[in-house]
Amino acid sequence: MFTPVEAFLGWRYTRAKRRSHFVSFISAIAMLGVALGVAALITILSIMNGFESELRDRILGMAAHVVVTADRGSLQPWRKIASSAEGHPGVVSSAPYIRREAMLTHYENVHGAVIRGIDPAREINVSVVANKIAVGDLNSLQPGAFNVILGRGVAETLQARIGASVTLISPEPVRTPAGTIPRLRRFTVTGIFEAGVHEYDTSMALVHIEDAAKMFRYRDAVTGVRIKISDPFDAPRIGAELKVELSATSTKALAVVDWTETNVNLFRALKTEKIVMFIILTLTIAVAAFNLISTLVMVVSEKNSEIAILQTLGMTKKKILVVFFLHGGLIGVVGIAAGVGLGVLLAVNVDVIVGLIEQVFHFKILSPEIYYISEIPSELKSRDVVVAVLVAVVLCVFAPLYPALLASRTAPAQALRYD
Repeated sequence: MFTPVEAFLGWRYTRAKRRSHFVSFISAIAMLGVALGVAALITILSIMNGFESELRDRILGMAAHVVVTADRGSLQPWRKIASSAEGHPGVVSSAPYIRREAMLTHYENVHGAVIRGIDPAREINVSVVANKIAVGDLNSLQPGAFNVILGRGVAETLQARIGASVTLISPEPVRTPAGTIPRLRRFTVTGIFEAGVHEYDTSMALVHIEDAAKMFRYRDAVTGVRIKISDPFDAPRIGAELKVELSATSTKALAVVDWTETNVNLFRALKTEKIVMFIILTLTIAVAAFNLISTLVMVVSEKNSEIAILQTLGMTKKKILVVFFLHGGLIGVVGIAAGVGLGVLLAVNVDVIVGLIEQVFHFKILSPEIYYISEIPSELKSRDVVVAVLVAVVLCVFAPLYPALLASRTAPAQALRYD
């Protein structure tokens, strides 16, 4: 169908002549529009992939891949459950924890916090909390010392520094012959952590699990067992298997929840935002495709007499249609190829480009004093590149159809009447 004559004419019409510099300029603008649309789509999707991966890594660094808790009340005996879970081939390690909500006070400052009692020796095997401590050391949490490590936001709200004494007030009071009094205990601040996730940094405090058990009267029980899996994306399957295995050995009903369930709303919001951005940027490519249509209509109008001469020389309407379809397709292909190259280049070098812009204009796009992520991450995925190319190809294939049909319907006698 695509003979050399049609391909030759389609290629010739993309090059400028003395009388058609403006049309060639418009063709170049159409190519540029397609290229910029494809490049923007690839770059933005890569940046959103980077933010999603960065956020997921930060959340998984503090949260457990799988958590086993009692359906009601505390978990006991937890050591048997932890040992059984570690026997699963997909489980790396486990650690017990106690989680309660309480009030922290420091002088006149009051802040509600989630108190997490941990065993430092086992906690380092299921989370990266030890690497997130900005000031202090995780090993400062010793049993009976009643030390606490605060999140950055909690410490700033309480205006508490290393060595300060904060009072932990339990929501469950103590009943005495003199009446009901609140249960409280003084803890010494020995560390401040910064996980980079607002939920943890502004509401969490870490204490030793034995101190938490004494404070909240857990004795030898715990809230649950945190489990780390070799492949976090395999958590739903392994969690379901663990629930079956552990329920068979436990006298209490167990609840097994993986990280995809606890953070489902967050990642669903990120996915929705990515879809919306994809639609918006696809419309940008569509605008470039409409620009391509207007360009081809102008070319057809300018080449009206030449089309008529070709028809008088024996070229059929079908071949005329192919000529202008190839002409429009060539503009689209060049624009898509340039856009893919530019998009991949930008996606791979986002950090360098952003750093150069910040250095030239002397400002920080993501200030570390405001945002937890101070660098713009980027993760280029071949799937996004393929999707961007397919969307652009579909739009650029349909764009030349109307101008090509318009050219094929040219009447030679009417076109040559005044020539």
